[in-house]
Amino acid sequence: MQRWLLKSEPDVFSYDDLVRVGAEPWTGVRNYQARNFMRAMKQGDLCVFYQSNAKPNAAVGVCSVLREAYEDPTSTEPGRWSAVDVAPVSKFVSLVSLERLRDLPELLACPLIRRGNRLSVLPLTNTEFEAIVAAGGLDPHALDSVPMLH
Repeated sequence: MQRWLLKSEPDVFSYDDLVRVGAEPWTGVRNYQARNFMRAMKQGDLCVFYQSNAKPNAAVGVCSVLREAYEDPTSTEPGRWSAVDVAPVSKFVSLVSLERLRDLPELLACPLIRRGNRLSVLPLTNTEFEAIVAAGGLDPHALDSVPMLH
């Protein structure tokens, strides 16, 4: 099972919005590298939900891939862009700010904390995923047995 990070701006679509709707297509990704990461996602993969352009920028919860990559319905270019469906798994007990993420030794090589990184979809190592989830107050080893909120 792969681990991922998905970024969204909370005024566009927040983790609370995901909880409210239960499941949502992750659409609108228009970067080839991020699209290729989405195409590698498998049903059941877990993702850290990160809110950017927020006060503060922070990891706020975990979601799961419900449906593997398919053609993005918001695209006007057939076959070029992809989407996946995600559902909430668990909100963090406390958000994990970007500053806190930068302090986690497990994330020293993580693209998220590199200045200038603009990708909205990133792979995470198991170690990175577990460190973020633990910093958010959840047991990363218990997530596979947690039922989705939808």
